Amino acid sequence: MLKLRPAVKDYIWGGTRLSREFDIYAETDRQAEAWMLSCHKDGDCIIENTELRGRTLRDYLEKEGKSCLGTNCDKFDNFPILIKLIDAKDNLSVQVHPDDRFALENEGEYGKTEAWYIVDCDEGAELIYGFREDITPEEFRRSIEENTLLDYVNRVKVKKGDLFFIPAGTLHAICKGILLAEVQQNSNTTYRVYDYGRLQNGKPRELHVEKAIAVTNCKAVPADGRPMGEEIPHEGWRETLLTSCDIFTARRLDVEEQATVTADETSFVSLVALDGNGVILHGDTCLTLYKGESVFIPAGFGEVTILGSVTVLETRVGR
Repeated sequence: MLKLRPAVKDYIWGGTRLSREFDIYAETDRQAEAWMLSCHKDGDCIIENTELRGRTLRDYLEKEGKSCLGTNCDKFDNFPILIKLIDAKDNLSVQVHPDDRFALENEGEYGKTEAWYIVDCDEGAELIYGFREDITPEEFRRSIEENTLLDYVNRVKVKKGDLFFIPAGTLHAICKGILLAEVQQNSNTTYRVYDYGRLQNGKPRELHVEKAIAVTNCKAVPADGRPMGEEIPHEGWRETLLTSCDIFTARRLDVEEQATVTADETSFVSLVALDGNGVILHGDTCLTLYKGESVFIPAGFGEVTILGSVTVLETRVGR
């Protein structure tokens, strides 16, 4: 089991909750994102235990080989997922991500399907999810050029515990006052189409209009904030299936006393503590699992026990 230190990103819309409430260290005054599980070239997690302390998660994978990722990862050329905590003090840009085919042809990496779990939010907070009504690509282009895009988007009120699955090609934006956990494909390709007229270093941030028009689904799509599964009680803990697709499956584990998690041969397991405190036991090994901490468990590791009072985001590859 590996304890991971996240890569932290400072973007103009970020806040300070990740350092204040999750005790995530950063050298910057503002922390927009913490990449809790990442092997991406733009931000790699650092190992905090074992003989590899101070090395990257990529170093570990190179040492151990692909088998530690599990059989569900065989179909992926690269590490398949990336998990973030995101603190939106201000609105993020309205944006879209390409699918695998377009991204591999144009960006040299996979596309980005993702899911958002609302960890906390201000009263009345909302996000943008697709369009209110079907529009044509030409209408989409005109709305960008005429600065009327926000008249067409679908605004969705959110509350703590909501889950939104966002397939590649879905126009979207996290709006101010939301703190969420994001499970996504291991990609950092974003096509921005609207940024509220903000300036960075005295200049507007770049827009990616042509590529966005090429990949965006212009049909209205429903935005259902309900997790995929109902809460299942166990002795000492509860589990809720948040979302599941061919790329990843995410569950929320509400540990009240004790829970058991098994990493079988099909996939590694990522555990990110969203609230509370606990420990993970396996044989003679004991790791803390405090709010804001992340643990990687390799495929085939077997059964571990979580003790304490802690809410955990558990993620695996595949269904």
